[in-house]
Amino acid sequence: MPHAKKQPKFFPHPFNQSAASFLPPVRQKRACLVACICMIAAISLTSCKGGGEGTSQSANEATKTSSANRPGAAPSPVAGSAVAGVEKVKPAPGTGNVQGKVLYNGKPVENIEVKLCEKFNRYFGGCSEKSFTARTDGNGEYVIANVEPKVYEGLLARVFETESYIFAATGIGGLSSTKYEVSADKTLFISPTNLFKSDLKVLNPKAGSKVSAQNLELKWEPYPEAAYYKFSIYPEDVSVTSPYVNERVEATSHGIDKPIQKGTYRWQVDAYNGADQKLSESGRDIKFTITDGTAP
Repeated sequence: MPHAKKQPKFFPHPFNQSAASFLPPVRQKRACLVACICMIAAISLTSCKGGGEGTSQSANEATKTSSANRPGAAPSPVAGSAVAGVEKVKPAPGTGNVQGKVLYNGKPVENIEVKLCEKFNRYFGGCSEKSFTARTDGNGEYVIANVEPKVYEGLLARVFETESYIFAATGIGGLSSTKYEVSADKTLFISPTNLFKSDLKVLNPKAGSKVSAQNLELKWEPYPEAAYYKFSIYPEDVSVTSPYVNERVEATSHGIDKPIQKGTYRWQVDAYNGADQKLSESGRDIKFTITDGTAP
């Protein structure tokens, strides 16, 4: 019997996502509603010339979202801010190039697939219609050459040889992908993309476990070259406010020292290096149940 084909997974770029992008779908829908009510412009389009003639657009600085506890911003039609760049190759007449770099743990990564998508939806269909693909060289650099001038809805970097991709996100909770405007006879420079893996192992509580809130200690395995971690606990009940969102710790465990209500929760841990670059995250579907938490 043939195996079912694995579906790609799409993750917002680590520095372009707020805690809301980790929330379960029901809470993401509520975040979308807030975004519709609170339409605040937060991103501007900037262009410059760097090296050869070209426009420049930052996938990092232009798409940072707000904290999880306040409304974020709706994306502008095209998001970006200037970054310097030197053209590696000129685009063919009437077309444009997209040029950037891919890093992991602050170091260039070779042979990473990077894809520019005319249409992109992280929830339905992924990359669709026209797409252009390139791979990084020994310096972690890529050039997507001779692209039709227009606005593209996604720029994806594959996480090594997995089925996961990193993309720059914007808007509340990183729910929308950054858009990229490619102009004829110019190179669009993209700020570096920092890959992160999804192989951090949690030890306690494990998925499906039922635990007491008394003396509960979260534990996970140490991650290579991690300087610190951030953990979050998300209640399944959307009316409950989590006492722990992006809680920073240097250790590989943390005792629960804040009141936590009875109910089902999902928790996640992220590992970061000393330069605040995300290295890895645990699974996003690890749920456990508190059997004796505090009263609402």
